[in-house]
Amino acid sequence: MNNQEIATILDTAARNAKAIPQMAATNKMNLEDAYEIQRMAINFRVERGENITGYKLGFTSKAKMEQMGVHDLIWGILTDEMEIKEGESVDLKRWIHPRVEPEIAFRVSKDIHKELTLEELPDYLDRMAPALEIIDSRYENFKFSLEDVVADNCSSTGYVIGDWLPLSTAISDLKMELLVNDEVFEHASSAAILDNPLQSVVELSRLASTAGLTVKKGQVILAGAATAARFLEPNQNLKGRVEKLGDVRFKTI
Repeated sequence: MNNQEIATILDTAARNAKAIPQMAATNKMNLEDAYEIQRMAINFRVERGENITGYKLGFTSKAKMEQMGVHDLIWGILTDEMEIKEGESVDLKRWIHPRVEPEIAFRVSKDIHKELTLEELPDYLDRMAPALEIIDSRYENFKFSLEDVVADNCSSTGYVIGDWLPLSTAISDLKMELLVNDEVFEHASSAAILDNPLQSVVELSRLASTAGLTVKKGQVILAGAATAARFLEPNQNLKGRVEKLGDVRFKTI
């Protein structure tokens, strides 16, 4: 199959919430192909009326990089259809086998069109917030290769953002928790995200610049997960808690 055909299959799997076999090995897909397929699938969404709202980072944990045998981050694209309002109730039937993880979100205040340094970030970001990302691989059994997951938009599915707060650079060691029905199931330090979640924005600026993309003013950046992701089940109250930033929540039905 060519890349357009693979993108169509992945897009259909997401819309119908029906898992498919892995695609990369049988189609000799490399990483460049995978990102092309990702962009094609996002274009299908845009053609249906969705708007690009930001980007998410993956493999921000060094342990995860080693597990997958890679030496760089991966990134996916967010749209307004993926956005879940804080406190909203969500029907899990819209997804295949979703998981959730706590994150930190940043809001872009100035177009990012070049590789940035940590010192430059306050000129390009104006807000940060606690966030929850819902991931849902379109592949059977949530199993995939590096190329498969990139083609599948890095499992991007949904995100919830809490209250926006002024940007602070003192976020390299904040306690982060995932609570299910008010019980803590996962916890870690924000240092698990590249030693400093702001480093994710630096890395995204590098990757986007290389790809010829501009991260636009008003878009959001999800810095990556600090904890393991947890499977979602019906009738759960999910809460992400980030020290100094507060809580963000949604419900499942």
